[in-house]
Formats: sequence, structure tokens, C-alpha cells
Amino acid sequence: MDFNEQVIAEFRANGGRVGGPFEGGRLLLLTTTGARTGAPHTTPLGYLPDGIGRVLVIASAGGSPKHPAWFHNLVANPRVTVESGAFRYEAEAVVLEGDERDRAFARAAESDPGWAEYEAKSGRTLPVVALVQTAEGPPPGPERPGDMLVAVHDAFRDELRRIRAEVAASGPGLGAQLRVNCLVLCQGLGNHHAGEDLMLFPGVERDHPGLAPALARMRAEHEAIKTIVDRLRDLVTDGAPDRAALAADVDRLTADLEAHLDREEDVLVPVLNAAPAPR
Repeated sequence: MDFNEQVIAEFRANGGRVGGPFEGGRLLLLTTTGARTGAPHTTPLGYLPDGIGRVLVIASAGGSPKHPAWFHNLVANPRVTVESGAFRYEAEAVVLEGDERDRAFARAAESDPGWAEYEAKSGRTLPVVALVQTAEGPPPGPERPGDMLVAVHDAFRDELRRIRAEVAASGPGLGAQLRVNCLVLCQGLGNHHAGEDLMLFPGVERDHPGLAPALARMRAEHEAIKTIVDRLRDLVTDGAPDRAALAADVDRLTADLEAHLDREEDVLVPVLNAAPAPR
């Protein structure tokens, strides 16, 4: 088994978590269709958040002078499959061009100088590719609804840990990619909690009226978390954010959100997983 195959096996066995050089980083599996063979090819890649339902990957090939095979494949057939954590979804690969590509690559190189080193070593302009989810709503994940909820929560937990580490390492400034990471997290949390308030909680309360007090507490926690998220969003869109205030808000959000997610899972997962499967 070669290195990539080991990473792929570990990724799939552990819900997207891997050790070694990728531990703690943002990693996805990209499956493309072979440009010549038509066969599926899966490659582990680092990625950058770039909005809800959209991430960026860079065709660095470790600084090779040639584009990697996966890039040639998606140019020939832009429909790809992405595995991210416990989720798997179809996406359209869009090769960025001109100023859009340059801005995205500058963000990446600012957050990790290794990208610029790869480009210099390769002697070519490294392509930046947006992977855009083609279906609306959460991507397919675990079959049982309670397990799906935990998978969504784990994605937020993992992203918060990464952002917290990035904020701690950012020094006095705040890089452009870190701003994007924070804004994507803020938007994702807002969407998730709105969906729970409007769709999940009313259904659970109708079927389990005894849970009304617990659900009322969760709704109140959503509002409290929204206050922190709104303040965090305002800070990262400020041209010169208060670094100490940002770190404090990320720490507060981490503590409050993790406690809230744990409480939701204690209440909701047994109920959701016990519900009969839809016919």
C-alpha cells in the first residue's frame, strides 16, 4: 500500500481524521475521473475554506514542474466527488483564472508560505481550483439522523479547534485566509442553528412534548452563541481588529459551543436514532 492509499484508508476509517503530517490539518479526498482511462482516482488533498459549499485546492504536486494527474482529470471532466470528514458529496470543479486566482493563491501563501515555495520550485503558476457542491443542503453522511447530527457537530468542533490554533499563531495581524475561515464558520453556525430552530426542534417537540424545557434552553443557547458569532464576524471584517478581543471571542465561542453541542447530543441523539426510518 503506497502513502496515498494509507492516508485514504485512515481517513475513511476515522471519519476524516488522520495522523502524521496531516494531523490537525484540513484534508479532503478528491475523486476524479481519469482523463484517458475513465476510471475513478482518489487523492488526499489539503484544502482552504472559501464559502458555504465551496472549498479551494491547489495543484502543487509538491513543487513538481508538471501539473498533477488529478488536475488533468478534472479539466477533462469537472464533475468530481469530495469526501470531507464523515460527508461525501458531488461537486463541480472550477479552475480559477486571472485576479480571482491570484487573490486566492495570495491568501493561501500568506497563511502557509509553503504554497509560494512550491510555486517557486515548480517553475509554473500553480492552478487554484474551487470545488463547488452541486446539491443544496447538507451533504450525505451517516444514515441515522442522530449520527448525522453528531457528524455535523464534529465538523464544527474540528473547525473551531483549527481556527483557535490559527488565531493563537497569527501574531498581531490577521491574515486574509484566517478571516475567510472565521466568516465561513460564522455563516455555517448561523445556518445550522436556524435549521434546528425552524425544522428540527418543532418536530422533536411535537413528538416528545416532555422535551420542551430542554429545547427551550437550546434555543436560548442559540441566541447567546449568535451574540458571540456576530461579534466575531464584526471583528474579522474590521480592517485592524483587536487581536486580544478576537482571541477572547474565539475562546468563548469554543467553550460555549462545545458545551451546547454536548448538551444537544445528550438530549437529541437517542430520540433521533430511535425514530422509525422514513418510507
